[in-house]
Amino acid sequence: LVCKMGYAGYAPGNKVAEALTPLQQALRSLPLEKAQEILELLEKVTRNVVRNPGEEKFRSLKLTNPKIAASVADAPSMVDALKDMGWVQEGEMLVLPPSVRLAHEVHVVGLIDAKDWWKKEAENEKRRQTRAGKLDDEQKEIIQKMELDRKEKEAEGPVLHGSVAKKLGDGPNIMRAGDVGIGKSSGGG
Repeated sequence: LVCKMGYAGYAPGNKVAEALTPLQQALRSLPLEKAQEILELLEKVTRNVVRNPGEEKFRSLKLTNPKIAASVADAPSMVDALKDMGWVQEGEMLVLPPSVRLAHEVHVVGLIDAKDWWKKEAENEKRRQTRAGKLDDEQKEIIQKMELDRKEKEAEGPVLHGSVAKKLGDGPNIMRAGDVGIGKSSGGG
C-alpha cells in the first residue's frame, strides 16, 4: 500500500483567505476618500440599535436626512451594507424589523474591522502615491542625463576611427591547449 501525503497546493503555515461575507463585501466597496466618515455613521447607528434594541427611533432611518442622503450619494453601497445587516427599505426610509437583532460582536465589531481595513488601504494608497511621485522625479532626472549625454556626443562629431573588425582566416579559428604547450610532456621525468 502506497500512501502519499500532500498539501493540496498550500505550503505549511500559509493562511488561506476566508471568503468575505456580503456585509464585509459591501463595507469594502465604499469609496476610499469617504469610507471612514461613512463607517463612523454606520457604527453610530448600529451602536444605538445594539444599546437600545426596543427603541423605535433608532430602528428607522430617513434617507432624506441630509447627513444620510449625503453619505448615500457618496456611496450607494452604504444602503447595501445596511440591508446586509437586516434593514429593509420602505420608500424613503430604512427600517430594521423587530425580528432583527443586531449583535455587538457581529455588527459593531464588523464595522470596527472594516474601519481598520480602510485605514490600512488609505496608508497603502498614500505609499503608492509617494512611490509614484518619487519615480516621476527619478525618471525626469534620468531623461535629463540622457539628453545631456546625447548633446555631448553630437558636439564631439562623428567617430572617424575606432575599432575595426579583423579578417580571420577561412575555417575554424580554434586554439587547443596543446597548441600552446599545455599538457605536452617535456620528457624530463
